[in-house]
Amino acid sequence: MGPKMSKAAEIELAAVSKLYGNTAAVNAISLKIPAGSYCCLLGPSGCGKTSTLRMIAGHESVSSGDILLAGSIVNDLPPARRGTAMMFQSYALFPHLDLVDNVAFSLKMKGVAKDERRRSALAMLALMQLEAYAERRPAQLSGGQQQRVALARALITEPQALLLDEPLSALDPFLKIRMRAELKKLQATLGMTFVHVTHSQDEAMALADLVVIMNNGRIEQAASPRTVFEHPATAFVARFMGNHNVLSGKIVNRLDGALTIALPGGGEFTAKGSAPAMAESADMALRADHVRLGEAFAPGFGFTGIVANVEDLGTIVKLTVTGAGIEDFTVVLSDAAYFVRPVKTGEAVSLSWDPDEAIVLGRL
Repeated sequence: MGPKMSKAAEIELAAVSKLYGNTAAVNAISLKIPAGSYCCLLGPSGCGKTSTLRMIAGHESVSSGDILLAGSIVNDLPPARRGTAMMFQSYALFPHLDLVDNVAFSLKMKGVAKDERRRSALAMLALMQLEAYAERRPAQLSGGQQQRVALARALITEPQALLLDEPLSALDPFLKIRMRAELKKLQATLGMTFVHVTHSQDEAMALADLVVIMNNGRIEQAASPRTVFEHPATAFVARFMGNHNVLSGKIVNRLDGALTIALPGGGEFTAKGSAPAMAESADMALRADHVRLGEAFAPGFGFTGIVANVEDLGTIVKLTVTGAGIEDFTVVLSDAAYFVRPVKTGEAVSLSWDPDEAIVLGRL
């Protein structure tokens, strides 16, 4: 076990907004990030996730609302007094300093004696398995090693929360996966609150206890990765997380605990759930890997279409099917299931799914 860290902090955002002129980059969001959890802020470019992280860090001012760390409002505190540390996308290492001085830099700024700060820096480098490289400069390291130096430098201040802005985006795909595992292990070892901004669904699924999906400055859903994947709250979440077909149509029937919707192109489908009494239309989601090929279907729970594309991705095969007023309906099959009865582009196929697989989505 490496250096002892200070106690992890709960982070709370209470109706926090960030305005640039008349534009709301972040629009009255409220969120509780439990102490010691790994939280990923996930969403497309421009959704407000980086502005949110920078407001927690104190690098951006809050236009309205409050940010609380460990129960105290920190809106007016400078970054250095918040008990948070930020790790930037670019790593921002000093090229002319060796690793010890890079890691010890913030302690030097605080006036910590040279011997003490070197001791702390070497302990942090040991935690990152970099002590053998202590006298090297950043340019002599690989991307993954540079990232670990940036982490050590952020952690040396013993923050209650570590804030990470797209920390893996500069790495190649194989290194990304390795560093993901290292981040997860490090967070578990330190028991610290991590808040990590990413636009990668895979990254959020692999790392987070809490996934916060943002869109247009608002939170669409905040839940465990499994909940977000299996029970997306809105059509945006279902589409953004992928692996779901989202169908939108006019409500033509309300049953007990289910709705039937009619698509503009003619298909009618039934899904579990309900919609507000005044709603005329609804969205439903169906997981692409829960669709069966080549079986008879009950009305509302399948359709016949034409295969528009086949992608063999090794362990899975992805089909795109057109029919029943749906342009791109995705079916994901295991390679074993597909090769029992392979289909080709242009072939007519019957698709079906179990009645409880389709769910009605909420709307913001």
